[in-house]
Amino acid sequence: MKMAVAKGMVLPCLLLFAVTTHAQKQNFTFEQIFKNSETNAVQPLPTINGWADDSHYIITQKEPSGRMATYMVDAKTGKSVPHPEGGLIAPPETSIPGSVNTTYSPDRKWAAYTKKDNNLYIKDMASGKETALTSDGSATVLNGYASWVYYEEILGRASKYKAFWWSADSKHLCFMRFDESQVPVFPIYVADGQHGYLENTRYPKAGDKNPEVKIGVASVNPGEIVWADFNAKDDQYFGEPAWSPDGQLWIQWMNRKQNNLKIYNIDLANGSKKEVYDEKQDTWIDLDEDERITFLSAGKGCIIKSDRDGWENLYYYDNNGQLKNAITNGNFWGTGIAKVDEKAGVVYFRARKENSARFDLYKASLNGKGVTRLSFGDYTHDFFSISPNGSYFITVYSNLNTPPVMALVDAKGKVVREVANGKGSNFGNYNLPKNEIVKVPSADGQFQLPVSITYPINFDPAKKYPVLISIYGGPNAGTVYDRWKPTVSPAQWFAQEGMIQVAFDNRSSGHFGKKGLNYIFRQLGKYEIEDYMACGRWLKQQPWVDSSKLCITGGSFGGYMTCMALTYGADVFPYGIANSSVTDWKFYDTHYTERFMNTPQDNPDGYKITSVMNYADRYKGLLRIVHGTSDDNVHMQNSLVFINKLEDLKKHFEFMAYPGERHSFMGLKRVHNSYEAYKFYYQYLLQKPMPAVFWAPDGSQRGF
Repeated sequence: MKMAVAKGMVLPCLLLFAVTTHAQKQNFTFEQIFKNSETNAVQPLPTINGWADDSHYIITQKEPSGRMATYMVDAKTGKSVPHPEGGLIAPPETSIPGSVNTTYSPDRKWAAYTKKDNNLYIKDMASGKETALTSDGSATVLNGYASWVYYEEILGRASKYKAFWWSADSKHLCFMRFDESQVPVFPIYVADGQHGYLENTRYPKAGDKNPEVKIGVASVNPGEIVWADFNAKDDQYFGEPAWSPDGQLWIQWMNRKQNNLKIYNIDLANGSKKEVYDEKQDTWIDLDEDERITFLSAGKGCIIKSDRDGWENLYYYDNNGQLKNAITNGNFWGTGIAKVDEKAGVVYFRARKENSARFDLYKASLNGKGVTRLSFGDYTHDFFSISPNGSYFITVYSNLNTPPVMALVDAKGKVVREVANGKGSNFGNYNLPKNEIVKVPSADGQFQLPVSITYPINFDPAKKYPVLISIYGGPNAGTVYDRWKPTVSPAQWFAQEGMIQVAFDNRSSGHFGKKGLNYIFRQLGKYEIEDYMACGRWLKQQPWVDSSKLCITGGSFGGYMTCMALTYGADVFPYGIANSSVTDWKFYDTHYTERFMNTPQDNPDGYKITSVMNYADRYKGLLRIVHGTSDDNVHMQNSLVFINKLEDLKKHFEFMAYPGERHSFMGLKRVHNSYEAYKFYYQYLLQKPMPAVFWAPDGSQRGF
């Protein structure tokens, strides 16, 4: 029997239910957020270790006892059996005493490494015999060990300065030789000991001489070197080499202006080169692009990723560099190949397309037909593991308001079962903030800029709240994504304290492909700050925002954008904290800066209009400038020159230096910097004392 309810009674009943339900929930405590006390609000997902075959995946998860256990799971039934962990773990690559970056050959018969003398060595693991492949290493000649600018900008920090690569057959070792003798030295003063000392780094700033690079190919037996046919004196860059399954060596070459990429096939016998790829763009090409070349099995060509049509698409080439066909053709971005099934002629790849704030899994035929989205729902899918024949895949998906879920999906994109859920047993017991992404039109009307908003707990649209804006802003480095954010974090604390928290992305963030990125060419920072100002103005127009209490903060490029916000955008942004900031692009390194700006000699006006110093006279709010004195990436020179300008203009600001700290702060300095930022938020945004829970009885900061 249905019970009749009067219409007028429905809304009050629902409101009463909502209030009662909300009242039963609790906030997170200081200990839970800052001291890692147990919450059981969320739980880690298990680890997928691959597939035993097309219908059995391997998973490692935490048992109720607390120990980690590995199982083989039948995809069809979900039944699992214990799997010996030893069979999943490769033998450890133990370091050779005195070596740097020990790396074993694929057959594990050889080890390659560098030493402090900056020479490259190999060791026969059977006999123990060590062979020095080079002998000219010195303070300025580095063999197999990357020069700073290559480590930071081309090979990447994950390389740990390693600049050598084994061939698939373990018979050859390709390496880079760097001559830094003409690269300017930047001195960093270290205030240790009675007199201190200088730490000198070969660091090429925009327009400076780069290291000279040679490409060597060593035959491990007998250890002879062939040099690739490039002139080291040329103004050029080299990307990470690519070895094909049949032993071909492809080298990525780029001119100093970074608008022409060539790929050469190197003859291992004599070092001669054959051009197999040539790409030109009017602006720039990213040399440090991950997974640019994906080789198929021997003789079957390769897949090359390029954004030459304005988006990141995949192209199928034969072994001679002839284009066979485009595999994808669409507004794909963040494209990365997950698996190639050559037997089926299918490529699986991860990319953003349907929604620029979300990643999906797609498949396409090598012939360019049948591009299909396999993932599902209004989620970003951040992990994929595909079975050998593509019958199943495992995905981890989430969005801003849904914790991560791991699911098993069949080849047609249908969910077979939920494997694990990130919600903990107490998830429903806590007050969690509402999150959403809105679009704000740019000032020129060309773009709808994504803005993510985290609202305060107990948000009341009739009230006015302070706003904390966290940004980065660098090219193709967006921060606005529709994915779950950590629950137990400082963001949760400040949501409980009544602060709106926001992130912006500008036109160069990757949401708008290369079209958006190209706007910033030769004027890095101008359009970005204009876009941030448009977002800031939109915020100030919202009835629930206290327009006098906007604080913008970021580090590195985000620090630069913060400094620009408080100067160029001073009418929009009253408060800011700038960490480890670039303030003038002439102070940053060649490869990164010139990619977008060309050299100061070629583009003096561009360097002027993007310098923070050019707008220091507009400054009128309150900016805290923070820098580590030993920052070897963005030198503290940037902040000092800006500080000098502000002082001469008689401007009030705050400055916090961290002695001996690098680009990122560690240990006690990290804790101190966080506390000082929180104190800033309480004083100027929340306008109340920092809670006593942050302080120890002696008045010092409680550690995290």
